[in-house]
Amino acid sequence: MATHKSAIKRQTQAEKKHLINKSVKSALKTMAKKVEQAVEAKNTDAAKQAMVSAMKAYQKAASQGIVHKSNASRKISRLSSKVSKINAGATK
Repeated sequence: MATHKSAIKRQTQAEKKHLINKSVKSALKTMAKKVEQAVEAKNTDAAKQAMVSAMKAYQKAASQGIVHKSNASRKISRLSSKVSKINAGATK
């Protein structure tokens, strides 16, 4: 356990940041689920809108260092490929 003033402060800051990061990661997962649900329902408009908001959130989290840049781009790529598959299926 921290004993001097600066260590106590760093510990409290780390705990606050942990809670913020945890909530952001949870929100990212929720956005990804919304995209996948729209894809399963084959609702192209809802999928595109959910995809745009998910992309923005992932990029913001990556720039803030909450998730790694490669992790964010991989998740965005996988979601966008799912959305593009329903778009291709809708045009046929």
